[in-house]
Amino acid sequence: MKKSVLAKIIGAMLFLLIPAFGFSQEEDTSKKFSGVTFVSFKSHLSYNIGQDTASYPAARTLKPFAINKYETCYNLWYQTRIKAEKIGYYFENPGQGGTNGKRGAAPTAQNKYQPVTNISWYEAIVWCNALSELKGKTPCYTYNGIVLKDSSDTASCDLCTCNWDADGYRLPSESEWEYAARRTKNGFQKGNLVSGQISATNDEEAFLYAWTCENSGATHNVGTAGVPFDPDTITEPATGNANGAGLYDMSGNILEYCWDWFGDYTADGIYGPSVGYERVSRGGSISDYNLFYYAGDRYSYDPNACYNYLGFRLAYTVQ
Repeated sequence: MKKSVLAKIIGAMLFLLIPAFGFSQEEDTSKKFSGVTFVSFKSHLSYNIGQDTASYPAARTLKPFAINKYETCYNLWYQTRIKAEKIGYYFENPGQGGTNGKRGAAPTAQNKYQPVTNISWYEAIVWCNALSELKGKTPCYTYNGIVLKDSSDTASCDLCTCNWDADGYRLPSESEWEYAARRTKNGFQKGNLVSGQISATNDEEAFLYAWTCENSGATHNVGTAGVPFDPDTITEPATGNANGAGLYDMSGNILEYCWDWFGDYTADGIYGPSVGYERVSRGGSISDYNLFYYAGDRYSYDPNACYNYLGFRLAYTVQ
């Protein structure tokens, strides 16, 4: 790697140690890695979604929001699911740890910090409601005023509404997701680069920020992109390279569900179309079915879809 590019990368990483212009990071004070540390965006919330991509860009002005630095890891998913089932929640798909985990099994040292996979969009929103309730927050997803607690009730889930003013946990909107993927200290990176990538002329630099089918055959612990992989050693989470806003794995590792129905960008559609057939997913993954992993790339999947390279990350509205 050229020294000039390395110097830029080091500088970008040093920037994460000081308060960021336009966004702030909550500190994870737990002794063990919890998998939950949010980055908040409260100002400079206007940008063009889809810029530098094949999609026609559209102006966006977002409400203040926060998004998790990490993809939802299996340990957090499992512990929350077990507690939620005791208070009336039901998950048709119990999830697994990463590419090779066992469905529904207790987390192990090898997979507890892997991203949860093999869940549908329905599981993701019901789990967000469960975590909100367990944390004493207002669940975001309801149908006819009733909080969604059953992922097998797909009709209610498809017709549900999201309360964007609630303080509970939820999926990011597609607009929020791309904003977070492209936000930097001084503005926005291009949409046709890996999230965090600095140089448009150095293709190898992309692999400092993303696990893809080109540098990995399986998922890895969250936040480890850019760390040399040793199959005999468990790489600690959050030891890799974050993007310009301090977020990990916004490109690669797993594909991440967003709230939106898939559709063309419109000037007034910051939460996507009101109806549709498939839900948006973002970020690409380690699967060779997801070859597009730039910050502005988008996919769509049936909300019933469950794959070992598909998961999500948490967001919430900043009050």
